[in-house]
Amino acid sequence: MTTFKDSPLHAGGDAVATGRMTLAQIFESLMGGDLTIRITAYDGSSAGPEDAEFGLNLKTPRGTTYLVTAPGDLGLARAYIAGDLELVGAHPGDPYGALRALAADLHFNRPSPLVLANIARSLGIEHFKPIAPPPQEALPRWRRFAEGLRHSKARDAEVIHHHYDVSNTFYEWVLGPSMTYTCAVYPELEASLEAAQENKYRLIFDKLRLKPGDRLLDIGCGWGGMVRYAAHRGVKVIGATLSAEQAQWAQQAIIDEGLSDLAEVRHSDYRDVTETGFDAVSSIGLTEHIGVANYPAYFKFIRDRLRVGGMLLNHCITRPDNLKNSRAGSFIDRYVFPDGELTGSGKIISKLQDIGGMEVVHEENFRDHYALTLRDWNKNLLEHWDEAVEEVGEGTARLWGLYMAGCRIGFERDIIQLHHVLATKLDDQGGNDLPLRPWWNA
Repeated sequence: MTTFKDSPLHAGGDAVATGRMTLAQIFESLMGGDLTIRITAYDGSSAGPEDAEFGLNLKTPRGTTYLVTAPGDLGLARAYIAGDLELVGAHPGDPYGALRALAADLHFNRPSPLVLANIARSLGIEHFKPIAPPPQEALPRWRRFAEGLRHSKARDAEVIHHHYDVSNTFYEWVLGPSMTYTCAVYPELEASLEAAQENKYRLIFDKLRLKPGDRLLDIGCGWGGMVRYAAHRGVKVIGATLSAEQAQWAQQAIIDEGLSDLAEVRHSDYRDVTETGFDAVSSIGLTEHIGVANYPAYFKFIRDRLRVGGMLLNHCITRPDNLKNSRAGSFIDRYVFPDGELTGSGKIISKLQDIGGMEVVHEENFRDHYALTLRDWNKNLLEHWDEAVEEVGEGTARLWGLYMAGCRIGFERDIIQLHHVLATKLDDQGGNDLPLRPWWNA
């Protein structure tokens, strides 16, 4: 995450203000001149400690144009994904160490007008003309209106396709055998990713008080991990996903595991599910795509699908407070989750409470677990790097390595969190039939 601050001249004083600057000098002046990483560039210039473990290598003039025309995270991402910017000292499948070192230096200064003018003169006008971004980038928000209104069914289907319909084979390598693209819950630090994902489903199953013969609706079900977990325990389950590739994979897994009598995954918008009277609804990683303005309708839909006494488990990435703008940053919006929105767990709880008829009974934060999950996904990508590049191309593979490592840092630094919110549908008198204390093993 980049920040900006005003600062006096660095890296050469008057020479920076008036003399022609090298690319490394420009970087150094913008980043404050007190670098912990090594910067090198195609013009032969360099800055920062010669013995630094990590560094940035600007390889091409196109990379300069990306950095100049989209300052901050987006320009860095464009240059990196396109292969014009290299993170030295880290593999692109897991650039976590380099990103941590880089994050310590990414506090961009606002140079004086004189220095800015010299930077522009030194770079040349040709670098200030926007060029096409890498093909992995989604359209900007204003262009997406041509695809439909924000969070309409058509537009939601398009943005889900952009992120999830990459390649099931690619996801199998990154996510592992569980094909679970949500935060795991680690019973101990040494637990494997598979054990932690199994434990996550166990925890949700127990929180929802599910038992054989019950009916579960899993919205935004992904590759059907929760669907199949519950069906193996005698629960009748309907899953819904907007991703055609996820639905196809999940339905085949249901057949292969002999669960067709109990489970199905539909390629559909969750809003098209008409059945009611479910004993429980699980929403694992869907709320991020809903849009904060749509929370009341979203929670009303869930309430209306539940029987009285039914349970809801909402699993969602959040911000650490309820004050910030809900829209994702430019990199996440253009490369990872177009139209995604995050807010604090307090706002999620209040919107759920405000619809009436639902009582929130428990809430907890799993942000440390998501950092561990991302660590293990990066490890998987690193181990399957050559196959991943052959399957989806180097640019997309680099994007995923960058995105997962960057998000790991976000969870570690409490920039983002992951919350479970558990609620029940009350009867007409405001009653519930729940035990007095939590009934699950943490």
